[in-house]
Amino acid sequence: MNDDHANHVAGETERDDEVRDSLPEDLDPSAVTEPYLFPNNSRRRIPAVLYVLIGAVCILASVLIGEDTPVVKGSFVNNGVLVAGLVLILVGLYHAQAGWDLSFDEEQALQAAARDVGFPVGHASAQLGWRGLRSRPTWRVLLYSNEPSPAHRGLVLVDGIDGEIIDRFVEENPEDWTDSRN
Repeated sequence: MNDDHANHVAGETERDDEVRDSLPEDLDPSAVTEPYLFPNNSRRRIPAVLYVLIGAVCILASVLIGEDTPVVKGSFVNNGVLVAGLVLILVGLYHAQAGWDLSFDEEQALQAAARDVGFPVGHASAQLGWRGLRSRPTWRVLLYSNEPSPAHRGLVLVDGIDGEIIDRFVEENPEDWTDSRN
């Protein structure tokens, strides 16, 4: 290592002590004034319509370009366009039926799960997942009891459409958190 590089590295370490890391203004959580709105599954219907329309155009192009134009038929529109059109329509129909309206939001799911577990809830978090072939939205809610070292924990699956409790698993907390208290 030469002297110039060593001096450059030494100068950087001195300046690193003065540098303070900060978030950009657009990522600053203290600037958030409205609650976060989780995107609705019903947005799947938009690409569903596009898939069906593009698939229909592909099938229409495959059918309308006749055998009397072999150069065009063989070069641009072959049986692959017909297959692509059919696949796009099937995918579009799947997206249309899977575009459930998420009418039960995260806050409602947390409240429903807290009522169901049978212990006072402290910390909790919710994650949206999908279940089944039809991709029905389901909130997975993880809850801990309201003690300094939680005695109980639970996992509750809440339907994202009607708020029905699908499944519940509650147990005594096997984690030892005694060392984490300061």
